[in-house]
Amino acid sequence: MSGARSWLTASKRRLAVVAVVGLLVLVGGAVVAGILGAPSVTGVDNRFAGVNETTTVIESDLAVRNPNPLGVTLGGLTADYRVTMNGIAIANGTKSGVTVARGTDALPFTTFLDNERIPAWWVSHVNAGERTTLRVDADVHSSLLGASFGAPEVEREVETNVVGAFNSTERRPVNLSLPVVSDPVLYVEETSGEWGTVDANRTEVETDFVVSNPKPYPVPIAEIGYEIRMNGIRMGQGTTAREYVIPPGGERRVEATTVMRTARFDEWWVSHLERDQRTTLEIDFYLVVDPQTGGAGSARVPLDTLTQTVETDIFGNKDGTAGSRETTPTGDGTATPAPTASPTPTPTPTPTDDGLLGGGSTDGGTSTQTSTPSGNETATETPTPTDDGILLAVDRDG
Repeated sequence: MSGARSWLTASKRRLAVVAVVGLLVLVGGAVVAGILGAPSVTGVDNRFAGVNETTTVIESDLAVRNPNPLGVTLGGLTADYRVTMNGIAIANGTKSGVTVARGTDALPFTTFLDNERIPAWWVSHVNAGERTTLRVDADVHSSLLGASFGAPEVEREVETNVVGAFNSTERRPVNLSLPVVSDPVLYVEETSGEWGTVDANRTEVETDFVVSNPKPYPVPIAEIGYEIRMNGIRMGQGTTAREYVIPPGGERRVEATTVMRTARFDEWWVSHLERDQRTTLEIDFYLVVDPQTGGAGSARVPLDTLTQTVETDIFGNKDGTAGSRETTPTGDGTATPAPTASPTPTPTPTPTDDGLLGGGSTDGGTSTQTSTPSGNETATETPTPTDDGILLAVDRDG
């Protein structure tokens, strides 16, 4: 009797294996014959869904098309996507066991960007000429069909002109407002700037001033000071350590190295997203001038503030198109509330992978995370400026 039962069990197993193999052959033949259509990724929409001092929430919809009359569930589908900026991952997610209904389904993903990694992106952005290449890669893989079906390539350029805020041809008088000397004492004819060393520690702008002297006597400039703010956040301040003398009736080019703390760009990033990707950049300069006449002595003279608005549209959806629509992710497997778009910080998941991403979410499946490329993260030493015609910037940033 036991032998008969063993034979019967073995027979059932063989039948099951034959049935599965037959089903695979049938499905494979149906795909080849065009009877069973293969799923495809038709697009990806991304949007910033919230930010606080530590974390940025990115919501994504992966649009998957199923051309078949029934939902594709045979063997399950795995959908994954990746968003990078200059090769640095900012969003990454994988969903397994996905069921796609007939037609096109939007599969929601939620990922968390660790703001502490924004300075690495900033360095890559400036060193690429203030350009960022945003790339979105997505595909669906069928374990049953043994094939992946990729989305159309999505790539867009994001450009800024932060250093342009240092450029001005407006003639600005330098007035001491003292009774013993007539104003203006000097004129700042123009200012210009270009990027210097930009690394994990310092973001430098080499700034030139063309200063003219309308007086019949030389006028020394004992000091130049600066403060740089982005959305009210002080990014850097300092003074020069070299004196210039502007000859009577002539002009001279005065050079200064202004320094911003690269580490503070994560704080700026929060303010930039809270203001719908807008930044007001303000640069204040002052001169310490000694007219050397009438016993006036040295006086600190502020120059007019240089102001510029910097605006970005990283995902290309600020005009209210598809990427900005509201989508509620389901089953993302986390009980920690995500940040809202309010400037008030809200609780966020604690990043655990020490990478750019704080984590990826899944709907009814597993989650995978990709470590962040480290090519732009290594701090490099900043050369010490020398007093060979370049102003030494003494950073007083506290």
